[in-house]
Amino acid sequence: MRKILHLDMDAFYAAIEQRDDPALRGRPVIVGGSPDGRGVVATCSYEARRFGIHSAMPAARAVRLCPDAVFIRPRFDAYRSVSRQVQSIFRDYTDLVEPLSLDEAYLDVTGTPGFSGSATLIARDIKRRVREGTGLTISAGVSYNKFLAKQASDLDKPDGLHLITPEAGAAFVAELPIGRFHGVGRATERRMHALGIHVGADLLRFSLEELQQAFGKRAPFYYDIARGIDHRPVQATRERKSIGAETTFAHDLVRPMDMLEALQPLAAKAVTSMAGKRLVAHTVTLKVKYADFEQITRSRSDRFAYRTEESVMRVVSGLLSDTEAGHRPVRLLGVTLSGLAPAAEGVAEQLAWRF
Repeated sequence: MRKILHLDMDAFYAAIEQRDDPALRGRPVIVGGSPDGRGVVATCSYEARRFGIHSAMPAARAVRLCPDAVFIRPRFDAYRSVSRQVQSIFRDYTDLVEPLSLDEAYLDVTGTPGFSGSATLIARDIKRRVREGTGLTISAGVSYNKFLAKQASDLDKPDGLHLITPEAGAAFVAELPIGRFHGVGRATERRMHALGIHVGADLLRFSLEELQQAFGKRAPFYYDIARGIDHRPVQATRERKSIGAETTFAHDLVRPMDMLEALQPLAAKAVTSMAGKRLVAHTVTLKVKYADFEQITRSRSDRFAYRTEESVMRVVSGLLSDTEAGHRPVRLLGVTLSGLAPAAEGVAEQLAWRF
């Protein structure tokens, strides 16, 4: 039986800002956007979340919910620095580390020596070292597969540690709302609700053949996960054809400047993931989904390598101007990097583009 951890930093960007500026501690802090209502929330402190504020929310709505919130411009260099520090701690326990973003990762600690063979004790030790080394808290989920470890890490935030044992896995999934299942987005959730599938126990009523008719190639995963089964390994190294990030907004964006501000953390996330794998990209793709659900992409490819957030954002800015964004409301934005190559083989990045 595998022993999998999902580790997720608590309110990562906002927590770093509160750590570095004691005057912000205990106050509702919003990273991204501005108090005049421009832009989009990248993340926020737990004090702000009590007002109903969340990531991807338009700043204008955040101001209405919490007029006293403190808005902070993102400092991605600081966030990346702490991320590298935390990832280094992870790798002291296992080589099987799969980073998902700056602030979260899966670890397979099945073969980790010591700790009486306990994954929970390993998670507790990692939490201690992260707190001592960074002054920040991290929540940990412990289970026998990735799906349940991810669910477990969300249960006791912030500074949480939760275990879902093999004996408890199936019962936990049976009560889990279908919208919280890995791979179930809003559209799939609506389709499942139309079939009477609201929690994991409802999914158990469907045969594999019935699920295949409704959901195609994703059916075997849904069939297994309803039974607490997830065969996905922690992939420390894998060949990637593309790396990307996207977000759906609670309220449609209408101003291009707000869209560009929302794209900044997406570009940062994609570039950081790419850099962590020692890759560069030769193609940048912008994904736009309008309010009426029409979806388009715009891409730029070059023989020069894109390796920095700034170079990617220069391209994204140009691609955004080649869409109807600003004339049509936008509900989703995404940035994807492809044409990946080892960083050592990348030639000088394209510097010709400017805002």
